[in-house]
Amino acid sequence: MNRGHYPDVEMLGVRCYQGDLSDYSAVKKAAEGCSIIFHVAAKAGVWGAYEEYYKTNVQGTENILRACRELGIQRLIYTSSPSVTFDGKDQEGVDESTPYPAVYAAAYPATKAAAERLILTANGPDLATVALRPHLIWGPGDQHLLPRLIERARKGRLRLVDRGSKQVDAVYIDNAVTAHLCALERLKIGSPIAGKAYFITNAEPWAMADIINGMLQAVNIKPVRKSISFKFAYRLASCFEILYSFFRIQREPPLTRFVTQQLATAHWYKTRAAREELGYIPRISMREGFGLLADAQRVPKKI
Repeated sequence: MNRGHYPDVEMLGVRCYQGDLSDYSAVKKAAEGCSIIFHVAAKAGVWGAYEEYYKTNVQGTENILRACRELGIQRLIYTSSPSVTFDGKDQEGVDESTPYPAVYAAAYPATKAAAERLILTANGPDLATVALRPHLIWGPGDQHLLPRLIERARKGRLRLVDRGSKQVDAVYIDNAVTAHLCALERLKIGSPIAGKAYFITNAEPWAMADIINGMLQAVNIKPVRKSISFKFAYRLASCFEILYSFFRIQREPPLTRFVTQQLATAHWYKTRAAREELGYIPRISMREGFGLLADAQRVPKKI
């Protein structure tokens, strides 16, 4: 079940359904005849009413779990996020034992964490579940991270926070797909990976500034050099959030506290568990990924 129509996918014989995850009848219809579900859908973003995120990310997950039980589907792979453990501070070499924080700075990580808990708790004798936490998925076809960078860079509104010097993990899209296929091969009721969560990255932390500028260079946009301090950025983000909330402005503010924290902190993870238990090994390095992204920009689009 997805947001739009994808002719290339349908040509492969894949049946595509459009629907709302909060609509159980739509979820059940899409799940009929399936032996495994990859739950990759979510309301992503850094701004918006908690209720909107809850409806898709939590209630939608409850509907998928219900469909699994009613239809006898025995395997469920959930695409989670490392942000479920992010508490606004540096995360350097942390592993899956890192607890969920008590407070979240945005609705997205809060509802993703709630959904992940549902998924892992549902693991049992009739349903095997696993949660994968890919961090900063990027590459050709990206409709979330890269477009935001491009838009802000072209408008001259993109800034580094504290020079973007903190080390950060990311994962190239093909590697993220590989991790999901590894889970497909190893997940079954009672298997060692059932009921667990795994960080998924390229396992090669880069400075945030180098990741951002690597992506911009791949799409022929000048690198961003200007930087602001974390304290100033956080105060500015807080003011934006207060103003946007007070005037009920629906669009995303130029800066939020969650984004500021993400840009100013280190977040890289130990991937030993994914390597040893999932059999996940990233095949495409960050540098190779930048090259593939650049190549994709040069390919003429089909009319």
